[in-house]
Amino acid sequence: MDALTREPVLAPQASRARRWLLALLCVLATAALGFAIWRWPVAPAVDKEARLREANQIVPVVPARAEKRDMPVWLDGLGTVQAFQMVTVKSMVDGPLTDVAFTEGQTVHAGEVLARIDPRVYQAALDNATAKQALDAATLANARLDLARYQKLVLTNYATQQQADTAKATVAQLEAQVRQDQAQIDTAQTQLSYTTITSPLDGTVGMRLVDKGNIVHASDTGGLVMIAQLRPISVVFNLPQQSLPQVAAAQVAANGGSGPEVVAYAQGTEAGRGSPLDMGTLTVLDNQIDPTTGTIKLKAAFPNKNGTLWPGGFVGVRLRVDTVRDATVIPQAAVQRGPRGSFVYVVDQSDIAHRETVTIGYEDDLGSIVTSGVQPGDRVVVDGASRLTDGAKVAVVAPDPTPPSGINRPAAPGTRQPGSSQGG
Repeated sequence: MDALTREPVLAPQASRARRWLLALLCVLATAALGFAIWRWPVAPAVDKEARLREANQIVPVVPARAEKRDMPVWLDGLGTVQAFQMVTVKSMVDGPLTDVAFTEGQTVHAGEVLARIDPRVYQAALDNATAKQALDAATLANARLDLARYQKLVLTNYATQQQADTAKATVAQLEAQVRQDQAQIDTAQTQLSYTTITSPLDGTVGMRLVDKGNIVHASDTGGLVMIAQLRPISVVFNLPQQSLPQVAAAQVAANGGSGPEVVAYAQGTEAGRGSPLDMGTLTVLDNQIDPTTGTIKLKAAFPNKNGTLWPGGFVGVRLRVDTVRDATVIPQAAVQRGPRGSFVYVVDQSDIAHRETVTIGYEDDLGSIVTSGVQPGDRVVVDGASRLTDGAKVAVVAPDPTPPSGINRPAAPGTRQPGSSQGG
């Protein structure tokens, strides 16, 4: 009876709780919807106002004019400096080293004395060979007299023909002996000359490998000193095999001349910027491509008058393979990249920037050749393009007279800086 009386009391309480929960959810949903409706028209208005302010804002830019000029085409690589010639000076004979006539690091010339070996043993051998020749020459002279006598006696039948023939053979034998003695003298003179060691070429000597007083041998592998020819000097570098047609064409174009132009820069220097270490010409194009790396090896010769190139060092190399005549050239900084390709901002006479799609034929740090989209004389934006939109109003600003390091450095020989009015 108690259980039956409690059930009607619990049911109305659960029903009221569910109604209150539903009512609360409805209120929250209505508040969220109202907030969204209240916020919706405000955000676009703010964005629209910001865009209008941005569109009406005058953007300061630095322009440069597109030029019509000759533009050199370069191929860049990394090279290793090598001596034009390298010789290890060794002893050709055995003996004590009696004199070292050079100073380490000295510049020597071909034929200049570098060292001397004790010559007494080799002088004695020469004297012995000379005396032996004199002895055999005297014997030969006597044999020739005997031959002349026998030839006369044969005519009067006082000597036989056999005796005359024997005398003639003796003379021939002694003549051969005298010639052999002369060969011995020549050998002894050569051995004696080897005791005075001279430089085989013009160059710079390295560290001394053997000191005075040591016994040197012809079989020694180390040698006395190394001599490197540094003027001229060579640089060996590699280029991708795809560059071979351009290099070959440049060599053909230089046929009869001094070869394509090559410029060497200090390693780490931005290609085409700064003063070059030296300027030379391409001398060798290797006769095969390295199949493991897909590169072709080349060698260039440099005068190296100032000694700025040194064997074993790494240098940046630029090979000039062509020159595009009367090209439309703009600074590389003016070219922008986008999903639809390259473009530039051209400033018209009313200082309005227009976005123009361009086609780039060749470019390097000194400029970009434009084949379409820009005409010579057009003003293109080189600084400030990141804040521009098509049709934006701009204010032309003069470039900074003190550009940061790496800008407007002297260009390579035969090239020119962007903005110059002369051809490259």
